[in-house]
Amino acid sequence: MAEAQQLTDPCAHHGEGPVWHRDWPGLRWVDMLAGDVLTLDEATGAVRRAHVGSVAAALRPRSVGGAVLALERGFALADDDLTEVRPLPEVWRDPAVRMNEGGCDPDGRFYCGSMSYRSDPGMGKLYRLDADGSVSVVLDAVTISNGLAWSPDGTTAYYVDTPTQCVDAFDYADGELRARRHVAHVAPEAGAPDGLTVDADGYLWVALWGGSGVHRYSPTGELVDRIEVPAPKVTACTFGGPDLTDLYITTSQVGTDLEAHPLAGAVFRVPRAGHGQPVLPYRG
Repeated sequence: MAEAQQLTDPCAHHGEGPVWHRDWPGLRWVDMLAGDVLTLDEATGAVRRAHVGSVAAALRPRSVGGAVLALERGFALADDDLTEVRPLPEVWRDPAVRMNEGGCDPDGRFYCGSMSYRSDPGMGKLYRLDADGSVSVVLDAVTISNGLAWSPDGTTAYYVDTPTQCVDAFDYADGELRARRHVAHVAPEAGAPDGLTVDADGYLWVALWGGSGVHRYSPTGELVDRIEVPAPKVTACTFGGPDLTDLYITTSQVGTDLEAHPLAGAVFRVPRAGHGQPVLPYRG
């Protein structure tokens, strides 16, 4: 059982969605409810903020340069420095619902799922942004749409709707998710599944909201390891570094006693935790 090491100060109220991309200046993640994207200069430890909207739910690199973003009620395109943000048309108008978490498929489409601010059951959906800018609903009646990542061979997508306490798998082909089934179940006393990543060997790394840790599961759903994180609300994780061997972990201060947990909101790292896959870019 490894323990994550503190990498940054507690700089995010609701840190989420870490992304490592070789053409970016360092690790990026979001302070979601502040509407900011954060970039770490690991050499100096400095964290730079870029305000992109009222909510910054998720981001991924674009294959042509720059980034694709999920904002409060839709998507946006940005330049490499995140100084120029061009929102696309809003996907819905209901102010009670916001985007939450997403990722790209092996064919370059960007997905992000939604949830209501009050976590009302069935109020969310999983949306897909195609390369031509069109938006489709992939899953309906979701409560807290969370982690989404693909197997190394690109044929299986793994997905979390947090209140189910499960990681689900889908057969994936050409933008379609089919044959949904449970792969792993997180016992409630261990926390609730949040963001996830899949490593180069097909193992799943699942952040545990309220569980102060990250679980590692085999492709068949066997729990094989746990990483301890000194903050209770663990939100997401990704591999990064020059060789994609370091696991980066984001945390949140939401609903947390900061006197008891002063490191909540920091980013943590586990050096040489495994070997990750390169981030999948948006091809639009």
